[in-house]
Amino acid sequence: MPNLSNKTLTGTKGRFVEDVARLLVPWGVPQTAARLYGYLLLSAEPVSLERIERDLQISKSSASVAARLLEQYMLVDRHRERGSKRALYAVSDNYEGMLDAQNRLLDALAQRLKQGAATAASGPARDRLAGMAAFYLAIRDALDLALKRWRPRRT
Repeated sequence: MPNLSNKTLTGTKGRFVEDVARLLVPWGVPQTAARLYGYLLLSAEPVSLERIERDLQISKSSASVAARLLEQYMLVDRHRERGSKRALYAVSDNYEGMLDAQNRLLDALAQRLKQGAATAASGPARDRLAGMAAFYLAIRDALDLALKRWRPRRT
């Protein structure tokens, strides 16, 4: 595994980690989780919380919370060392899993908006809800098509 110690995190690797964080934070990813994701993208092997703590200069509890959040986002997988309770974290190979989940949410939201349009008393509210539902379904369909095109290329 490449050495991602504090020294190297100040160079191009450090800039990469911080750049990834700057891109993800506006999407609602907390700063620590966004930095951890950038860090793990550069890691060739699963990394322990202790190493994350040291390399990112964050507390072990912050590293743990960030890692669990990234697990929920399906961006990170937790691994175990044989014979140890110690958790190791690595970027998920199923990076499109988050988009699959997003598509299910888009579909559920669109269906709820359609129901709202059917029950809305006023024409403007009904039109707004129907338009929003159509928009979210179009996004869902486009994302679904992109994922279908991508999967055969993945090796």
